[in-house]
This record gives sequence, structure tokens and C-alpha cells, in this order.
Amino acid sequence: MIYPSIDKMLTKVGSKYMLVHVASRRAIEISETKHLQMPEEKYKAKKNIGRAMEEIMEDLIQIK
Repeated sequence: MIYPSIDKMLTKVGSKYMLVHVASRRAIEISETKHLQMPEEKYKAKKNIGRAMEEIMEDLIQIK
């Protein structure tokens, strides 16, 4: 099973397009700056795109 669930994430973000856009932008930012919103041991994902999605689920990223 994929974590976090796409269906649950759509409650935080208006559309799948916006979810992909925000998550990919955040993943690139993580790659470039190495800055994480949570302590590294709290992430379930090892890859930046998964970590970006976890941050969206935890409401650590504001979507305008």
C-alpha cells in the first residue's frame, strides 16, 4: 500500500494536478537544499518525492 494515500491527500489539495505539481516542486527543493520540515527519522519514505507527500499530509506545506 502506498503511503500516504492519494485519496486522503486529495482532501488537503484540490486536484491531482495540483498535488503532483506541489509535491514535485517540494521534492526538487529538498534535493537542492537538503532542508526537511520534520526530523529525518519521522519520515517513512526514503525518496524526496515521498517525503514531500508526507509533508503535505502533515500540513507542513501551505498550498495557495
